[in-house]
Amino acid sequence: MAAVLLASGAVGFFSYRMLVRPQTAAPRKAAPTAALPASGSTGTEAPEAATPSAPKVPERLPELQLPGADGRAHRLAEWTGRPLVINFWATWCDPCRREIPLLKALRRERAADHLEIVGIAIDYPDSVRKYAEEHGISYPLLLGEREGLRAAAAFGMETVLPFSVFADREGRVVTLKIGELHRDEAELILDRIRDLQAGRLTLAAAQAQISAGVRSLRQAGAGQD
Repeated sequence: MAAVLLASGAVGFFSYRMLVRPQTAAPRKAAPTAALPASGSTGTEAPEAATPSAPKVPERLPELQLPGADGRAHRLAEWTGRPLVINFWATWCDPCRREIPLLKALRRERAADHLEIVGIAIDYPDSVRKYAEEHGISYPLLLGEREGLRAAAAFGMETVLPFSVFADREGRVVTLKIGELHRDEAELILDRIRDLQAGRLTLAAAQAQISAGVRSLRQAGAGQD
């Protein structure tokens, strides 16, 4: 795991942001992500070889079990019945750390929707527990060194942090956001999930509106640069 963390630091940051629905990708305004080496990578490949293609996102949450910061093993299925944001992160990842206040706020603000945030840390357990205590992270945290990499691969991801998976209360993957999550994106996605849960939208319609909305946010952001 130490080799993974050191190699990821050597690779550096990729300048891009994307939002993906199952089998599709919609890029947005560039922002940094912290790179993890792909399986078999030495961290010395050319940058274009390291840049990930659109991930093959599963239609439903995969069966995953990881140890929690509370010392117990947890399955993602424990949170079935409520909308989820599954955030892959690490304490050494700058954009990951910047997301945490937003994730905490979303969980608090959308308590009426029963939203749960589940963090999956690809990091050393002691580092995660210390960081969580120092920064008041109260949402569930799962810990994975090698297991965390396998969990990321189950969502079609191997090479970057952070990324966030949005799922509805039935466990269907609505979209996957690669790179740092921002409030405008999060509110757009979660509002469409709310409409989906209320029966005002089908899954396909919610995904289409998310893709269109993210494109609009990207264009608006580009116009302000």
